[in-house]
Amino acid sequence: MNQAACGSAADRTWQLASSDGGFTVKAAHSGLCAGVENASRSAGRAVQQQTCDGTASQVWKPRQVGSAYHLVNAKSGECLNIKARRAQQDSCDKVRSKSWTLKAVGGWSSPPASESPSPSASSPSPSTSPSASPSVSASASKSATASAATSASPRAAFGSWPTATGGRPVTSTIEISGSYDGGLQRFYGSGALGGAGQDEDQDPVFELADGAVLKNVVLGAPAADGVHCLGSCTLQNVWWQDVGEDAATFKGTSPSATYLVVGGGARKADDKVFQHNGAGTLTIKNFQVSEFGKLYRSCGNCETQYERHVVVSNVRATGPGKVLVGINANYGDTATLSGVTFIGDGGRDITVCERFQGNTTGAEPGKVGSGPDGTYCRYSASGITYK
Repeated sequence: MNQAACGSAADRTWQLASSDGGFTVKAAHSGLCAGVENASRSAGRAVQQQTCDGTASQVWKPRQVGSAYHLVNAKSGECLNIKARRAQQDSCDKVRSKSWTLKAVGGWSSPPASESPSPSASSPSPSTSPSASPSVSASASKSATASAATSASPRAAFGSWPTATGGRPVTSTIEISGSYDGGLQRFYGSGALGGAGQDEDQDPVFELADGAVLKNVVLGAPAADGVHCLGSCTLQNVWWQDVGEDAATFKGTSPSATYLVVGGGARKADDKVFQHNGAGTLTIKNFQVSEFGKLYRSCGNCETQYERHVVVSNVRATGPGKVLVGINANYGDTATLSGVTFIGDGGRDITVCERFQGNTTGAEPGKVGSGPDGTYCRYSASGITYK
């Protein structure tokens, strides 16, 4: 579906019908419904005309934003957006291309705006996988996260970067539920996932359901948007050779969500390595990073903000780099650091912990301070070493 000038022609007229707390949007000229390609939950997926079947990926929930509306997909929680004249779904924010004005034609009227969805209502269900996407499932449950967390030594030595056992191109997101061992194969984006750089609308190579474990994987270039965790997850011995948009994004909406990155490493991250958009606590341990912008960033301008926490333990950071962790003090974020070693930063140019004033407007968040303060940035001088 492409953007076009407004008019009364049938191919520019849509009929809204109530469905499952929202509306289906049917084209007057074709009788087809607007739905997300392959029923995907990922940002950047096309919105296209489909045979109407009432599935959640064809249901849109209007949410009033000023004098306009966001059209929020019932399955993904993403908003209808226009990018380069193409209709697609993307994360909801204040960008004008995601705001829609509904004009009555032929007696139809604008639907009532729905209440802002709660985090649990708007987050995608981790148990549902689009059948068109490749998927990997196993019987492991959330307990796998805890067992992986206790099996690694807190002071494990840093090894050399692994040599991949083989290469595997990935053309659409691999969805993981349970536990998946990649055998140190090198996975890299191809086709629709073949983009590089900092495009915020890229799909991930791997998408992990709540409680899933991904281990022994090498992500090569292009890595698209790396790994998305929809809830609690474990990334064990995962290596990013050349970070694309972000290495991993953590999106769970429960305050009790726990994410564990244990072992592994990341290189060449112009911006962020780990992006924390959801709620909960991320632990990064026995990890190495080099040539990076930020190792960790709590989202500074997401439309929905949460209190977030990060624990960094036994991490080796090799410069050049800018910031190890960035958090939002005004939302109660905390960063607890110990056993951090900086290499190649004799001038101490890398900021250990930076505090920001986060917002929900989409504006660039302002810096409010850095260094240990005992409240938000929690570490001591003895926990930081320079070599």
